Amino acid sequence: MTAARLSRPAAAASRTGAVGRVDRSTIARRLWRHGGGRLGILLLLLVIVAIGIGPLLLGDPNATDYGDKLAAPSWEHPLGTDLAGRDMLARTLVGGRLSLGIAGLVSLTTLLTGLVLGLVAGLAGGWVDKVLSRVFDVLLGLPTLVVALAVVGALGPGLVNLVLALTVIGWAFLARLARNEVLGARHRPDVVAARMAGVPAYRIAWSHVVPNVVLVLLVAVTAAFTEVVLALAGLSFLGLGAQPPTAEWGRMLAETRSSLTIAPWLVLGPGVGLCLSIAGMLLLSDALRDVADPTRHRRQ
Repeated sequence: MTAARLSRPAAAASRTGAVGRVDRSTIARRLWRHGGGRLGILLLLLVIVAIGIGPLLLGDPNATDYGDKLAAPSWEHPLGTDLAGRDMLARTLVGGRLSLGIAGLVSLTTLLTGLVLGLVAGLAGGWVDKVLSRVFDVLLGLPTLVVALAVVGALGPGLVNLVLALTVIGWAFLARLARNEVLGARHRPDVVAARMAGVPAYRIAWSHVVPNVVLVLLVAVTAAFTEVVLALAGLSFLGLGAQPPTAEWGRMLAETRSSLTIAPWLVLGPGVGLCLSIAGMLLLSDALRDVADPTRHRRQ
């Protein structure tokens, strides 16, 4: 997750503090009424249902049949077969579970880590805030992909190490964003009113501050999810992620390189899966940004 790519949606989300408390039901309704948001949700649901149910209806994705290798798409193999005669549709759907599952795990881990540390820094203040802020600054100064390559290079290729590599510094920007939102919330009218009414600090934080912080981070995470998917696919393409015979979209694309000129249909499964997932998440991210900042269009 790079700060540059997250800056615009995060900045838009950070302005939600001006509107006071977050109404989750209202945001959900606005998100569904948003044309792009509804399309994004439907695309993501299509992908999730396909990778959730599809593998249960198909055979073993690792079953080989060298007598039927590089078969063209047919009723028996809608996306053809690879160099080992494995069904590409089955491998695409199982690979989607792994690709999107790992991306979701990385996103969730960075979200929770950034949320907790950002809230601690913003609410505690003093030397705690200073120490954590310096940690955030150091991590934000490091190039994410280079650090990921260094971690995987040091620990060796594999999915566990890849998840660790993508998580190790991805949370820093979210933590900084959460801290800034907490500091900005101190001067919001609803927070000031609650403080003047004698509401305990922990209730103010839980009811007025945390929901807005979570919304801000959700906008940033949905925008960054596509980067996680692409980084995962790219590192697996280089052989640093999933190892054979594991089906994963980046790894599958790497395996098709040698036969691309004679069997170009092999890229359809993982390629379309990546495109649909990224398109759905980008549409959802843009819609969530609009919903989080309802005055955005009026200012433009």
